[in-house]
Amino acid sequence: MSEYDDRYSELEELLLTQYSEEEADKINEAYKFAKKAHSGQCRYSGEPYIMHPVAVAKILFDLGMDYESLIAALLHDTVEDTETGLDNISELFGKDVANLVDGVTKLGKVPLETKEERQAENIRKMFIAMSEDIRVVIIKLADRLHNMRTLEYMRDQKRRDKAQETLEIYAPIAHRLGIRTVKEELEDLAIRYLDPVGYNEIDDLVKRNDKVHPNFIPDTIERIGSRVKEVVPNARIDGRRKSVHGIYHKMYVQNREFDEIYDVYAIRIIVNDVVECYNCLGIIHDMYHSLPGRFKDYISTPKSNMYQSLHTTVISSEGIPFEVQIRTFEMHQTAEYGIAAHWKYKLGVEGKGNDNFEERLVWIRQLLENQKDSDDVEDLVRTIKSDFVPDDVFVFTPKGDVINIPYGSTVIDFAYAIHTQVGHKMTGAKVDGRIVPIDYKVQTGQIVEILRSPDPNKGPSRDWLNIVTTASARTKIRGWFKKEKRPENIEEGKIQFERELRKNNIRLFDEEYDLLVMNLAKRKAIDNSDDFFAAIGYGSISLEKLNPFIKDEYQKILKASETPRDEIKVTKPIHRTSSEGIIVEGIDNCLVKLSRCCNPLPGDEIIGFVTRGHGVSVHKRDCTNVPIKIADALEPERWINVYWDENVKEEFNATLDIYCINRIGLMADISTTLANMHVDIRSIATHDTKDGSRLTLTIAVNGVEHLHNVIKFLRKINGVLTIERTGV
Repeated sequence: MSEYDDRYSELEELLLTQYSEEEADKINEAYKFAKKAHSGQCRYSGEPYIMHPVAVAKILFDLGMDYESLIAALLHDTVEDTETGLDNISELFGKDVANLVDGVTKLGKVPLETKEERQAENIRKMFIAMSEDIRVVIIKLADRLHNMRTLEYMRDQKRRDKAQETLEIYAPIAHRLGIRTVKEELEDLAIRYLDPVGYNEIDDLVKRNDKVHPNFIPDTIERIGSRVKEVVPNARIDGRRKSVHGIYHKMYVQNREFDEIYDVYAIRIIVNDVVECYNCLGIIHDMYHSLPGRFKDYISTPKSNMYQSLHTTVISSEGIPFEVQIRTFEMHQTAEYGIAAHWKYKLGVEGKGNDNFEERLVWIRQLLENQKDSDDVEDLVRTIKSDFVPDDVFVFTPKGDVINIPYGSTVIDFAYAIHTQVGHKMTGAKVDGRIVPIDYKVQTGQIVEILRSPDPNKGPSRDWLNIVTTASARTKIRGWFKKEKRPENIEEGKIQFERELRKNNIRLFDEEYDLLVMNLAKRKAIDNSDDFFAAIGYGSISLEKLNPFIKDEYQKILKASETPRDEIKVTKPIHRTSSEGIIVEGIDNCLVKLSRCCNPLPGDEIIGFVTRGHGVSVHKRDCTNVPIKIADALEPERWINVYWDENVKEEFNATLDIYCINRIGLMADISTTLANMHVDIRSIATHDTKDGSRLTLTIAVNGVEHLHNVIKFLRKINGVLTIERTGV
């Protein structure tokens, strides 16, 4: 017998009240198996490890979950923390239980770079599993809830990390699934560890308020009950106090005083049908004065997690504001237990209510579908943080359809919430008949009309990525650029990447540059440089997050290039008849390569650098990769004099960034000007900017003078603001 009571006997006594004898026997068998597997293992508290899976199973029992969920809860850590394999579980308890355990089990040794990426992959795995079986996430929530209840035994930083993850990830998931009891306890426990001072302050305020009005809730229940039960005899009336986190959010996030929170107390009226809900609402408004603007009808317009109820805030005869919630018994079950209250295995796959259950799972599959267009493993986590917020706004289309979107959403978010193609074709929006800016944030009750372009090639603007607030809209915008604008994405990615290198004062030559790009691409599981630049271009790869790895790879390249100076010599790997029109001082038939970091042209002052195995790399003398004083360079002897051949007749690529306003016909004017000058356009890409557009143009010229002449004529075009020569 263990020194500790693992509390399983308490659960065992309750099993037959909810499950058949055969099902209870299976649960008991799973407990014995788990206890043996975890034998000798202890938690941080020093208690036997088996106490944790038993506690998780008890939480699931209270939620009314099926017997397979309890078995999976008892076994959920055996694969991760013991020698037990999924095959063993499948053989003893069935494939469904094994799949549940696998879905809850964290990823193993995944080759990911950061803690955030590992967290994101674990969340992604859980969502994929829950799209097949929603019980996975309910078990995971129960697991996290018990871990939060015993968090005091962990190290301080570990406590804060777990609490932050719970508040940002697991509590929003519980909210989205409608499991209020789990959500509120997770939030309260998280705040207790993240801000103990704030938590205790609110706890003291609530206790002080209770002392002033000790009988407010029971007296109000009795007063309302005496009136309501005259009309609805079977009505059930109870009361509650707002959760600590709910008050914390309003005081510290919304910057409100405790006295300005009108729903610290709430009275709940539960009746049989919807008609009785509205009858009770009339009684409440007859008994008390209602506060203007505080009535919400979530019955006719349910929340995104299917929550339904009437909410009204009234003032008692003592001057105390309180909220009254009115709902049916079925709505109450959904409000308290969410998706667990409509469990299809409990109802039977073919049973009543199955269609409604499947509808409630559509958002999971839609979420995963949206993530297919993203290469960023952290996108799913960002979606949960931004799109699963408790506060929603209800906005109407001109046809009267209600669209439910997170609080703070813009008209662009609204357009993408209607349909992906509506978002892509959007040119503007009207709110209540008035044209609004595209960054306008919609509010509940407004009628929003999205103005769309008839052009089949119309797509979103890159600037929208900085405007939208929902991760789902951002993912759809990135997905469009990924599929439709690959050449532009590659060019945009190169520009952003090389700008990041310049910002960090990183100087590399071509072969080192190529090595840096490929090493970074491998870190992101990308096979080639074009895909890497494209991912940067459409926003899937954040250069801000990539920056530490850029510096790390740069240091590795520098270290690898440190060789004794007497080993440095000019190499002549191949004979080449064309020398790019360049003479290398003291060397014949040398492989010469124009550096793409500055794209030198005949007429530019140039200098050469002897590379290892790639001949001489030629740079403009004022290139950022060339030291101001050669004598101060790390290896000054590798820098050599080079000159343009006087008889050079080749054409060279030159890249220009043309900043211009958006006007019809501008592109045609630029093309016509270049055609009249017999200048060949090698590539062209456009990018939206705050003030108009940036046109990145690569053309063929025979030297600096030719280029300056081209620029002079381009500047005369109406709408061209500035022109810059780049090294891309």
